[in-house]
Amino acid sequence: MAVFVLDKHQEPLMPCSEKRARLLLERGRAVVHRMMPFTIRLKDRKVEDSVLQPVRLKLDPGSQTTGIALVREVEETVDVETGEVSRSAAVLMLWELKHRGQAIRNALTQRQGHRRFRRSRLRSLGPV
Repeated sequence: MAVFVLDKHQEPLMPCSEKRARLLLERGRAVVHRMMPFTIRLKDRKVEDSVLQPVRLKLDPGSQTTGIALVREVEETVDVETGEVSRSAAVLMLWELKHRGQAIRNALTQRQGHRRFRRSRLRSLGPV
């Protein structure tokens, strides 16, 4: 979807497309800064020389997973009759964060079952 970009002083810039990142790397204008999440650092650009657009982080909390989206605000229109404001946004990145709550609960239940099994074997194999 998008690649994170840093300037030469490691300040964040606007994310770029995968194709643009590939071209910048091939031409020697950028280096790989981090692999996860994939981030490049430009060798010849500063934040002061760049134009940044408004970016918003949106969350969708759930019981088992949380959805995270990084969106760029594209335009904001106001309806003259109703005064309603509508915004459109372009999605830059999407993530899904899986919660460990259910996995921890299952592990504890499994551990409890192992304990019960061991204890029941101890009681049944007593002196004859």
